[in-house]
Amino acid sequence: MSGPQCCENPPNLNSSCVTTGSVEELGGLKCYVVGSPDSQIAVLLVCDIFGYEAPRLRALADKVSAAGFYVVVPDFMHGDPYVPEDSERPLGVWIKDHGAEQGFDEAKPIVEAIKSKGVSKIGAAGFCWGAKVAVELSKDSLVQAAVILHPSFVTVDDIQGVKVPISILGAELDQMSPPELLKQFEEVLDKKPEVDGFVKIFPGVVHGWSIRHKDEDEVSSKCAKEACQDMLDWFIKYLK
Repeated sequence: MSGPQCCENPPNLNSSCVTTGSVEELGGLKCYVVGSPDSQIAVLLVCDIFGYEAPRLRALADKVSAAGFYVVVPDFMHGDPYVPEDSERPLGVWIKDHGAEQGFDEAKPIVEAIKSKGVSKIGAAGFCWGAKVAVELSKDSLVQAAVILHPSFVTVDDIQGVKVPISILGAELDQMSPPELLKQFEEVLDKKPEVDGFVKIFPGVVHGWSIRHKDEDEVSSKCAKEACQDMLDWFIKYLK
């Protein structure tokens, strides 16, 4: 079950964030879309519990698109992101309506919709909640590369089933996926020579740091930039 770290430092969904993309429907869901539709390489960004409108997530999508990717950020929460202030729907209640398994089922038609645009290769990056969705896509080879950042719900068995190159970017102070678990992931990947795997643990940061860090936190901000570059490098390596 998701814990308190999943809820810390939520994004301000009402902030005025300048983005370069637009919202359109793909595969039955609203999606934030950015980048050239003529690109033959795409990246699917799978949000955390705070949804696809999070300004920092959309800014990240813009940055990925600037590297030549067609980027899609689906609204897997159906306009119902987690709201910490809603005492009537604590996380344990809210998550029952937004399981990662449902996210995986909804991701499949989105992948097909992306492919219908002439895209030949797709990467998936999942954050916290979204990591499980990205892993499920990689287990079914529906994408050609995956990156998961400070994952929730991902198990050793999940990693054993991965069939495409996967990069795992974790946090030293993560209660959801502590370094001990990430090292187990690494051991599994080391025994799978047919799948390129990479595990990196960022020191001094907590779960969610890559898209929910505080601007005044220099360590987290620096690590977030580094993780973004690591993610880009992985997709460039395996999709371009």
